[in-house]
Amino acid sequence: MAKTETPRPKTPNAVRGTQDMLGGTAEAFQERFAHVVATFERVRKLYGFQRVEVPVFESTAVFARSLGESTDVVSKEMYTFEDRGGDSITLRPEFTAGISRAYITEGWQQYAPLKVATHGPLFRYERPQKGRFRQFHQLDAEIIGAGEPGADVELLVLADQLLRELGVSEGVTLNLNTLGDAASREAWRAALIAHFEAHRGELSEESIDRLHRNPLRILDSKDPRDRPVADSAPDIDAYLTDEARSFFEKVTAGLDAAGVAWERNARLVRGLDYYRHTAFEFITDRLGAQGTVLGGGRYDGLIENLGGPSTPAVGWAAGIERLAMLVDSPEISGPTVAVIPMGEAAEVKATGIVADLRRAGVACDMGYRGNMKKRMQRANASGAAWAVILGDDELARGEAAVRNLGTGEQEAVALDALIGKLTAL
Repeated sequence: MAKTETPRPKTPNAVRGTQDMLGGTAEAFQERFAHVVATFERVRKLYGFQRVEVPVFESTAVFARSLGESTDVVSKEMYTFEDRGGDSITLRPEFTAGISRAYITEGWQQYAPLKVATHGPLFRYERPQKGRFRQFHQLDAEIIGAGEPGADVELLVLADQLLRELGVSEGVTLNLNTLGDAASREAWRAALIAHFEAHRGELSEESIDRLHRNPLRILDSKDPRDRPVADSAPDIDAYLTDEARSFFEKVTAGLDAAGVAWERNARLVRGLDYYRHTAFEFITDRLGAQGTVLGGGRYDGLIENLGGPSTPAVGWAAGIERLAMLVDSPEISGPTVAVIPMGEAAEVKATGIVADLRRAGVACDMGYRGNMKKRMQRANASGAAWAVILGDDELARGEAAVRNLGTGEQEAVALDALIGKLTAL
């Protein structure tokens, strides 16, 4: 009777919107990623921003209250699950809510105004695009407890310097708008509802759904049906209070004084009610449709939404993957030395040589198998500058052959002098 073979189990694929990388691709990305993070760490210290850490998951209520139950992030994009204790937990989709929660629960009000910065992984169930993933990483900077326009200016100058020092500022434009204070925003909201109601039949289904719930979001709709109505909607300028107008003028004057170029974008909005005054985005022309590399604004009502005291705050976030895509690719270095043993005795000796070289700070590698020709081919392909060839004859003489893989020149070096020789080279 024929033996029945057990079917091989199907291997699960990587989750859509995540990345697997190997070798040079992984190294190049990690080099760029590390460069972005290191530059951010250096620049935030220049501005006196303290490092802050918050959990990678929070009670779902933290994000539902801060982002709004009706937003796409909460209704469609959050990774939410029930833990073993029956509590609803969500992987963080952004940093601001967790930092604001910690500001309340950890008693950080005593340090206000508090300047903090962090970076790390975030999770959103979004449609993957160029520079957008479901597991992604962001830089984040916040000033909590400062209601003055100077805080907005400092954050924007910090962002501008970061982009300059990363070498990605060319082709990046700061788009700036004001959402006014509460009175300005409420008057503008009423005018927008009246305008959109008058053109209700021309709007997309999604915008009709947003009309009373979140009318500001219609202004940045990507649906071509909405654009004529959105483009003809009133700007906020006609509804700004004197206080709100003065606040925005102080922000723009501060940016001018600091030499930060900006452009007014009256259609740049934030849909949630706790956003006030300044809204901004640094937009590049080098990433296609996903052009925003850094964005943020003032969120004076958020901490109160989370059950804390009325607290002014402003902040921004930047996608590390997107910034890394704009950074020039570094050269990836391979091993400096390739050790090529021939024979069992030579392999034992070579293992010690490789260990000593690495301890001395020399990058080296040794193949596990293959004849002399194949090992030399791999050594050349690796980009190594030198090859150490060790066989029975070399062992008997107490030496190794050291070959310059660039010129082909070769010399015999005593084994007890080998590490010093290669370290000097």
